[in-house]
Amino acid sequence: MKDITLLIMAAGMGSRYGGLKQLEPVGPNEETIIDYSVFDAIRAGFTKVVFIIRKEFESDFKEKITDKYIGKIKVEFALQDLNFLPSGFKCPDERVKPWGTGHAILTAHDLIQEPFVVINGDDFYGKDSFQTIADYYKSGSDNFSMVAFQLDKTLSMNGAVTRGLCTLKGEKLDTVVETSELEKVGSGIKSDRKIHLNGLEPVSMNMWGFTPKLFHYLQTMFIDFLDKEGSQLKSEYLIPSVINNLIQSGTEDIHVLTSGEKWFGVTYKEDQSYVVREIGKLIEASKYPQKLF
Repeated sequence: MKDITLLIMAAGMGSRYGGLKQLEPVGPNEETIIDYSVFDAIRAGFTKVVFIIRKEFESDFKEKITDKYIGKIKVEFALQDLNFLPSGFKCPDERVKPWGTGHAILTAHDLIQEPFVVINGDDFYGKDSFQTIADYYKSGSDNFSMVAFQLDKTLSMNGAVTRGLCTLKGEKLDTVVETSELEKVGSGIKSDRKIHLNGLEPVSMNMWGFTPKLFHYLQTMFIDFLDKEGSQLKSEYLIPSVINNLIQSGTEDIHVLTSGEKWFGVTYKEDQSYVVREIGKLIEASKYPQKLF
């Protein structure tokens, strides 16, 4: 069986949430959303999980999350640091904001030599999403890919959210545009863009499939980014921008896989009780055991 790695982005503090939301329990035995993602990845055939975290959270992560995976799946850590920059560049002294998801993935460069799937640490993607993308790479594909979700299955009841709104050409991704202020209003969905949305649109929830050649692209484009925006204290090097660049330049195609799963996650503190209820329903339906590990 082909090795596949799960790369989990978990370095963010979650400013709207008000704390390190990745460590908040949502399952009946103190399980986190990350625990459910790792459980789904293991049964889909993933062989390793790499966590992108900050150095100051490493001890808590091992104690509260990864120690329980010993003997179940190989675990490694990539530490995202503001000073992890290409030769010749220096982080502005006043900068405190991380460099973004593109930079986060780049920190795992030395840990991954096989196809890998990138996800957020605070999003619940569902069993079928992991199985779909695992099967894609176990079949021998070396293409880049993305699991698309249906917009109306990714909204929060507690406030507006940002999603990567996608357009497709056949089964290939054409564009992905970060769209903010997405919120259900009456029978429609409003956003910060002057477009009509009916909720059926495909969106990216940052569930990407890559091969190690991505790291070359990330390194090259990060230098360009730093040349243009490195002095700005809140600029971000984001993976959707990298993907759009690869598509528009004709460098790579992104194969779109679809998931019928209902996404849920913790964007706002009020979302947690909803997530707890939804996971409880999945356990009652025997889709997950009462205790994961």
